[in-house]
Amino acid sequence: MLTFRQATIADIDRCFEIESTAYASDEAASREKIALRIAQYPDGFLLIETGNRIIGFINSGCAENVVMSDEQFKQLIGHDPAAPNVVIMSVVVDPHYQGRGYSVRLMQQFIELMRCRRKQAIYLMCKAEYIRFYEKFGYRYLKPSAFKHGGIS
Repeated sequence: MLTFRQATIADIDRCFEIESTAYASDEAASREKIALRIAQYPDGFLLIETGNRIIGFINSGCAENVVMSDEQFKQLIGHDPAAPNVVIMSVVVDPHYQGRGYSVRLMQQFIELMRCRRKQAIYLMCKAEYIRFYEKFGYRYLKPSAFKHGGIS
């Protein structure tokens, strides 16, 4: 059975474990960044669990004006929980649970949650090979990022 819930401080280590195993080391958020995101904006940090095990999450922040190349925002500098625009920083599922549709369920739940909070738009950056995945949820490709993350723009 799948459940969704907001992250708490007690979830930091498991979230860091998932982030660091699913992303390349130069792309993964540090434990400190994950802790900061949970502490400062738990409403934007959604977990997916099976049984009582966290298997993935989405974390985000909000901004009035979205600048996708702003590395400071990943530390929630400029974050305003009341702002109308959501910026997703990670969509991640534990590699042992990938390929089972969990990321789809996680995205659906997150989008619905943000709609309920009356957010106007949800932004994210992704690698080119994931564009089609996000298009299934109504996202549209805007432009290549001038920002390099993990050696990729």
